[in-house]
Amino acid sequence: MAAALGRRGAPRLLLLLSALKPGVHVPRARPSAAFSSAVTSARVAVNGVHLHYLRTGEGEHGVLLLPGMLGSGETDFGPQIENLNKKLFTVVAWDPRGYGHSRPPDRDFPVGFFERDAEDAVGLMKTLKFEKVSLLGWSDGGITALIAAARHPSYVHRMVIWGANAYVTDQDERIYQGIRDVSNWSERTRKPLEALYGFDYFARTCEKWVDGIAQFKHLPDGSICRHLLPLVQCPTLIVHGEKDPLVPRFHADFIHEHVRGSRLHLMPEGKHNLHLRFADEFNKLAEDFLQ
Repeated sequence: MAAALGRRGAPRLLLLLSALKPGVHVPRARPSAAFSSAVTSARVAVNGVHLHYLRTGEGEHGVLLLPGMLGSGETDFGPQIENLNKKLFTVVAWDPRGYGHSRPPDRDFPVGFFERDAEDAVGLMKTLKFEKVSLLGWSDGGITALIAAARHPSYVHRMVIWGANAYVTDQDERIYQGIRDVSNWSERTRKPLEALYGFDYFARTCEKWVDGIAQFKHLPDGSICRHLLPLVQCPTLIVHGEKDPLVPRFHADFIHEHVRGSRLHLMPEGKHNLHLRFADEFNKLAEDFLQ
């Protein structure tokens, strides 16, 4: 959903990546705990566009990090890129088309944009030669992960999602309208995205996103992907912050109820950005579940 709201990033990583241009290899800053291995930035052709991604680690288990609305690998997953186990996992954090450094094209929101992102995500990992992958999806990225797992059950090994919803209600639409005007966002929230996009693209794309996700409310049952949930076969962990102001608890409960065999983990103090605010706790949850 609103990937940037309440964000608390990883300063070392953001400073390092701010100088990156796609295709540049970044060595470890120092032989400390900052990185277990290098972070590589690159772009690759997938489904007619060039998708940007960050890659780190040397584990056999491929893990794709899927960001939220307006987000990118570097803005949304600093603590995961830095600290997920590099021996167990090869971590890929991507920028969906129109976001981050996966531009051009500019981002648009046809009714099938989540389905398109799911095909792009799977296409990216297949292009990178991963035989099977696990998914960590935040907010909009969680929706994308659910669709990818439902559409490609033999390819998705395990999945962790948080801050996601499978349908849109009147209550959700009121929340979305409340974030439509980015000039009302806090300065701390706005600045990273203004730096990434420039104010005009940032503001325009947020408005387009609100209109894009509101269109699902007019579909039967407000469905984004609720009809696909029974098709998910992989082990799935749903994490929900009980103080999330953007995604009410009933969405996590619904996904848990309709994804067979899924687990629901509640974080009482967690908000929408629980993987950043409580990064150590979240990373341990994810690592334990993925193994």
